[in-house]
Amino acid sequence: MATQVEQEDIVLPTIAFEQVVNKAPDCGEWLKANNLVRLEITNAILQDAMRIKGLIGVVDDNYHSKGVDESDLLIIAVARAHNVELVSNEEKQISLPIVLSKYKIPAVCDMNGVAVPCINFLEYIKRSQEVFG
Repeated sequence: MATQVEQEDIVLPTIAFEQVVNKAPDCGEWLKANNLVRLEITNAILQDAMRIKGLIGVVDDNYHSKGVDESDLLIIAVARAHNVELVSNEEKQISLPIVLSKYKIPAVCDMNGVAVPCINFLEYIKRSQEVFG
């Protein structure tokens, strides 16, 4: 993984990096030590996140507890802005909810008007064909 971080095959939005540091400080330190590239949230990214928020019907800050939140939308918008694949630990919803605000990251990524490639972490590892030991 260090090689992929070094080659900038793995990058994180600043907001996702902060989440990692809060949930797994040792992982955050490892990422810092390996010079992880952190993608900043720009005004254009904020505007795109707001646009996506409108697509899923969230008004004000009334996010549905079963769907994406503000941080998720920012992460999706960063992936769109940088034209990169998003790796999420959320599984695809087999049956999509009728209420769009209940969509999780993979479902939002698949929406018309969003169109961000999204895979889960296990798929990413398998596809890399790297052997970890």
